[in-house]
Amino acid sequence: MNQLSISALTKTVGAKTLFSGIGFTLSSGERAGLIGVNGTGKSTLLAILAGSADADAMVMDHPKQYRITYLPQEPEFDGSKSVLESVFSGDSPILALNRAYEKALEKLAADPESGRVQAELLRLQDEMEAKQAWDVNAVAKTALTKLGISQFDRPIGELSGGQKKRVALAKALVEPADLLLLDEPTNHLDAASAEWLQDALTRMGAAMIFVTHDRYFLDAVSTHIFELADKTLYTHRGNYGDYLEAKAVREEAANATKKKQENRYRAELKWVRRGAKARSTKQKARLQRFEGLEEQVKEKTDTASLEMGLAGSRLGKKVIEGENLHVAYGDRVVLSDFSFLLQAGDRVGIVGANGAGKSTLMKIMAGELEPDSGRLETGSTVKIAHFTQHLPEMDGNVRVIDYIREVSNDIETADGQRVSAAQMLERFLFAPNAHGTLVGKLSGGERKRLHLLRLLMGQPNVLLLDEPTNDLDIQTLAVLEEFLEQFPGVVAAISHDRFFLDRVARKLWSVSEGTVEEVFALYSDFIQREAAPPDVPKKPIAEPAEVKSKKKKKVSFSEQKEWEAIHERIAETENEIERAENEMASLGSDFEALQSLQEKLDQLNSEYEELIARWDYLADLMET
Repeated sequence: MNQLSISALTKTVGAKTLFSGIGFTLSSGERAGLIGVNGTGKSTLLAILAGSADADAMVMDHPKQYRITYLPQEPEFDGSKSVLESVFSGDSPILALNRAYEKALEKLAADPESGRVQAELLRLQDEMEAKQAWDVNAVAKTALTKLGISQFDRPIGELSGGQKKRVALAKALVEPADLLLLDEPTNHLDAASAEWLQDALTRMGAAMIFVTHDRYFLDAVSTHIFELADKTLYTHRGNYGDYLEAKAVREEAANATKKKQENRYRAELKWVRRGAKARSTKQKARLQRFEGLEEQVKEKTDTASLEMGLAGSRLGKKVIEGENLHVAYGDRVVLSDFSFLLQAGDRVGIVGANGAGKSTLMKIMAGELEPDSGRLETGSTVKIAHFTQHLPEMDGNVRVIDYIREVSNDIETADGQRVSAAQMLERFLFAPNAHGTLVGKLSGGERKRLHLLRLLMGQPNVLLLDEPTNDLDIQTLAVLEEFLEQFPGVVAAISHDRFFLDRVARKLWSVSEGTVEEVFALYSDFIQREAAPPDVPKKPIAEPAEVKSKKKKKVSFSEQKEWEAIHERIAETENEIERAENEMASLGSDFEALQSLQEKLDQLNSEYEELIARWDYLADLMET
């Protein structure tokens, strides 16, 4: 079994040390997903292993005949070559043979009567048969087709950046390799292509290290997780789900007491801040316990204030309305008489194949593009932030904190508190020591994260996000998803990221051939429906529980009666807790009695916390 061993790997860029003395081993068939916040050096690590960048120090050990294939984030090609020529441009003998065979086919097409060309073609066919090179030819064309590239003879210089990345991915898949290094292979892939790729990679026998923000892909492909953090590489055995589970267990064990205090504090905070009915049942003992918890939980302020939601401008019932929108580019119809109504609270995922017209639709919604016909009406209180695929020009000489303060020095939370620009930077994973960094020294992903935060600092009430997940690390995506869950306005997002849309979107607009279908479903369920064979009728998709749960729920008779009685139950439990605490204080050194009373007190506290949680649920229900 081929094995790669890395040790003592150190890399410094300018004054910043990315990693110091890191190492790992990887064997055939092992697939490591490389994760870490943007700027920690993930792409640099892959480039070093591929030989495209130098390390300050490194010991690399592997067998003599060890081939490494590398897919960079931005591959370069000879623009004059065709797509298929570019795929076969590697230096392996198999690919060289395929190139020779394709050239012979071209010569034969130009001179069908040439006996010399016919003889050369027959010889190459025999050699292809002997070396099983036909498989590579078929794999290349299959890979290109599955990745959305169908014109094999088209000059690659005519392709878009996303199409070139997919050609480079096909090239990486057909090159024989012992180690495959893939930097963001799922960028520019639709969901169907991403699913095909994850299946293809799991069938390969090569060792792999790959960077991706697609968490479903990461979970399906990885057998190991490599995490870059604090200049160190942490290795975890198992897939992404195993990694998350192990991390949760560790954090739970380390913070069990603190977490319990925080949860209790938040429940108590909601209770204390309620109206007259709640105040009428506040007991002295409970208020004392609340004050004690407030002292114990010292690190609550920044996180809690954000979790309470950010303030937003009031939105009317009608946010954006489009009627009979029609857009065409020449003979190609992008939108055909599409009508829609965005209302307060909407969360829309806009999906479809590359080039279907999703970005065009979003530009119309943003008021940046006029439709050929139709009407667009935007509410008078609407404040739109449009996050586009391409970053605007950013002054590299401006410091990170000043780039944010150009918009606002702080923002308001829903409960009237102020959160500073520095606190928001920390929330979006910019450590305090990075606030003075020049924008020009940030990585591409860091600049994208910073620009996204700048838009949010303007406190819009409508967010239009065009491929927000591309180039963002997983930790940033989690922060963004949490932010969107708390965001009080309207969100419409274009994305191929299945995890992101499953978590954020409550309905989908599927754009295809000028039409837009509105579907209430999880994106992953929708993909499965679309992947069904054409002769199988499309079945309606059940509305996800996440969507149903957010709809207004009618209060039942039993819940009404429970609400009327729960204040008294809470007060009774508080009194029992107070009596138990007083009794414990008077027992002295009677160990058995103390132990029995402590068990009773634990049970009472548990019941009390359950009552507070139930009261909170019922209080929200009564307000809807």
